[in-house]
Amino acid sequence: MATPSMVIQIADAVVAALNAATLSQPFSAVRYYLPEFDLKEMKDLHVSVVPAELDEEIADRGRDRAEYKIHVAVQKRVAKQDSSGLDNAAIDALMQLVQEIDDLFRHKPLAGFEQALWAKTENKPNYDPKHLQENQQFTSLLAFTFRVIR
Repeated sequence: MATPSMVIQIADAVVAALNAATLSQPFSAVRYYLPEFDLKEMKDLHVSVVPAELDEEIADRGRDRAEYKIHVAVQKRVAKQDSSGLDNAAIDALMQLVQEIDDLFRHKPLAGFEQALWAKTENKPNYDPKHLQENQQFTSLLAFTFRVIR
């Protein structure tokens, strides 16, 4: 069997790092190409890892610099607290989990794929207000960029 592409190796290392971490909420991260779930499945916490982008350029005469973007989605349906709105405590806990996931990779080589160095995290917006409003579903997307010199 052929060796998986580097972006797949990096995405798999992200999955392994997430699943090995002890964070505030238990979950099992899974790598997907197209993470789509029915709304009724979202009562459980989903952490999805998607190999997303590659950007390459010359680093020096004999090497190039590749930046691999890996998306990590954190999703869960939240209950209505009462007529006043959604359960803020549940949303706060999910926001905390997103921060913990970001902290797991910041300023570190990627465990299991040490030549991939964290370069950047994007989380814009912090959560999807439309998902909350229309589906009572918390959705946050972290876009990690890992740099490899080769």
